[in-house]
Amino acid sequence: MNLYRGCPHGCIYCDSRSNCYHVDHFDVPRGKENALTILEKEISSKRTKGVVGIGSMSDTYNPQEEIYEQTRGALKLILKYGFGVAIDTKSDLILRDLDLLKQINEKNDVIIKLTITTPDDDLSRIIEPRVCVSSKRYEVIRTLSENGIFAGIMMTPVLPFITDQEDDIRKLVKLAYENKARFIHTDMAVTLRENQRDYYYEKLDEHFPGLKEKYIRYYGDRYGCAVPDYRRLYKLFSEECDRNSILHEMKDIIHAYKKHQEDQQISLF
Repeated sequence: MNLYRGCPHGCIYCDSRSNCYHVDHFDVPRGKENALTILEKEISSKRTKGVVGIGSMSDTYNPQEEIYEQTRGALKLILKYGFGVAIDTKSDLILRDLDLLKQINEKNDVIIKLTITTPDDDLSRIIEPRVCVSSKRYEVIRTLSENGIFAGIMMTPVLPFITDQEDDIRKLVKLAYENKARFIHTDMAVTLRENQRDYYYEKLDEHFPGLKEKYIRYYGDRYGCAVPDYRRLYKLFSEECDRNSILHEMKDIIHAYKKHQEDQQISLF
């Protein structure tokens, strides 16, 4: 579920800007009316206690959340009814709710996915200008992990010719290990379509002059834009993860965090 429409982080690559999602004034987050009432009605009637996903399109930890606490309210309901939670975010505001995440984790499964696209704070200020820098997000992962929460990194997207350098990939994985990340997942690509592409190209002209033309020559109007030399870079990434005992295949990540679901399945027999 997405408790807010729109997001203020200003990430230059955000797929949620695409016309197909019909979100006007995307940079202004708005809470959804009666969201918590609807949520309670939905989960109170469920017989199976699954995992609720939060924040797939709009970061649920935005400045409006500091005022209205819709996400915190949702976590209270998730705890009340014994569900698990999976949260996608870039914001260190999530640590405000560490108390609830720990309580949920005692009853069901919790996974926190922090998006980190670059290990370089200066670059993160350019491509994700209105959210905490990458080093702060690493600190969030460390804090969550030290409190028993299954936390790791979504290295998505990877921006061709910007965040796909070998040294940056190695450094990102190294910092993940040092900050106790349990996993890193990546598709080694960026998506580009309609007005999202227009916005991205506008920002490329602003911050990386000449790069837009390189994208046009290389990708045309393609939707999925994998980094050049994809196979070699993904091999490098996976080897670095294996060397540091960090999960990177989605099936392994899911298997690792769903400890309560596995306990329930085993108990059936």
